[in-house]
This record gives sequence, structure tokens and C-alpha cells, in this order.
Amino acid sequence: MDAGIQIELVVTHADDPQENIWFGSVASLCEERSIPYVQPDASGLPGLLPQLKQIAPDYIFSFYYRHMIASDILVTARIAALNMHGSLLPKYRGRAPVNWAILHGETETGATLHIMEAKPDAGDIVGQIAVPIDPDEDATAVFSKVSNAAVEVMRIALPELAQGRVPRTPNLLTKGSYFGGRKPEDGRIHWNQTAKQVHDLIRAVAPPYPGAFTDWQGKRMVIAKSKLNPVLPASLDLGRPGIQVVDNRVFGICGNHQAIEIMAWQPAIANAN
Repeated sequence: MDAGIQIELVVTHADDPQENIWFGSVASLCEERSIPYVQPDASGLPGLLPQLKQIAPDYIFSFYYRHMIASDILVTARIAALNMHGSLLPKYRGRAPVNWAILHGETETGATLHIMEAKPDAGDIVGQIAVPIDPDEDATAVFSKVSNAAVEVMRIALPELAQGRVPRTPNLLTKGSYFGGRKPEDGRIHWNQTAKQVHDLIRAVAPPYPGAFTDWQGKRMVIAKSKLNPVLPASLDLGRPGIQVVDNRVFGICGNHQAIEIMAWQPAIANAN
């Protein structure tokens, strides 16, 4: 809209009040700006084909859309169908790219605009911007950086796209991998891992994501924040992996005989995991 692009149709998901932590209502924005929109589920996407053929758009853009878009829809775009992905492609193709990048201890990630093909996140790169991942940043903070980078990628790309020119850089798939979605159970902490691995897991899934968790004194505890390389009390037993409480401080002893300090944790909500 800021670039003066004519938007013929928005396809979005039905609003969920619990998702306001991530996104405002796309439908409400469309109503305010008098932009036509529809909210089909995955089974309703094929029914859009006649409408899209009639519109015959120059471009289709996908931003965090949750369903696979079939090739017969993609080809209705006269020039290109483009997707914004939250990683530095070809790395971290697939689901939850920000979480996976943090989990693997990456020091940077970014946003990539690329051509959509039948295979997800495999088309040529149109634009890309990197952002740093600081050692203690959690997924929410990194997601915000990536979202801002995506806006900048679009700002840079749109003038060329508006002229019908699509910059293309090969997306070298052999230099990256696909990653699947994550489940709450994937947040279970294994104290036999290194302190950095545990710390990175906590950052990667910190609330409002489901959270990394451990069982302590008969309760499931979700750890929201940890500190790597804390100053340790002398009485800490580094040979005994798991939770230890010393001098009203909570530590997690890890498999490499190092400890993280648990800075924030709370009981898990019943049935959350």
C-alpha cells in the first residue's frame, strides 16, 4: 500500500484472538482500506482459481501463509508468484525457520523474498537481508528483527517489480536443509546436552512459544529465560545433571559439567504439553 501498488485481493486466515501477540487482524485492515479479501481454509483454496484467473494478477505475494499453494494458483500470476521466508535461504527452508536458527546456535538469520515453485522455499532469490542473532536473544526478539528485515526487502524490491523486472539469484539448495514444524514436546530439556545447547533451546522456544521444560519436584516447569556462563556458587555439584537450587538461585547442570542459571521459570499450564 505504501508503494502505491494496486491490491486486487487478499487471501488470509480467519482471525484468532489468541494470535494478537503476533499479528494484527489482516481482515480488519482490508475493511479499513476497502480491499477485497477472503478467508478460506486449505480445502477452499482450489475454489479461488476462477477468481484469480479473472483478476490475472501481475504478482502473487505470500507472507507467512500457512497452507501450500498449488501450482495452478501460482501460474495465474502473469509475472511471478513470490514468497517471503524468515531465513537466509537456502538455509532453514521449511517450517519455524527462526526457531531452528536459534536452536542451532546461528549468529545471524534474515528475510528472503523468493520465487514460489511447487517445492517449498526452492525458487530463485529476489531479495535478501541479514540480521544478527545476539547470544541471549529469544525467538520473539529475533522474529521482530526478521519482520523488519522483510519490510526492508520489500521496500527495495518493489520499484523493480513494479517495472516488471524480477531480479533473480540462484537458490543453491545443496547449501541448506529443510526443517519441519516443532511440537511442544520438542521443548523437553535433556540435561545431558551441553550448557549452550540447553541455553539455545530455551531461547528458541521461550514463551509465547510453548517453552522449554523440565520436571522438578513433581512439577513440570517451563523455563522462560536462562543465563549462560553465570558466576557459580562453590557448593554447586557440576557432576550431577539437572536442577539444583543454591542460595535461592536456580541452576541447570548440563552434560559438559557446565551450568546455566535459570532466570525465569513457572509451572506449566495443565495439559499444555
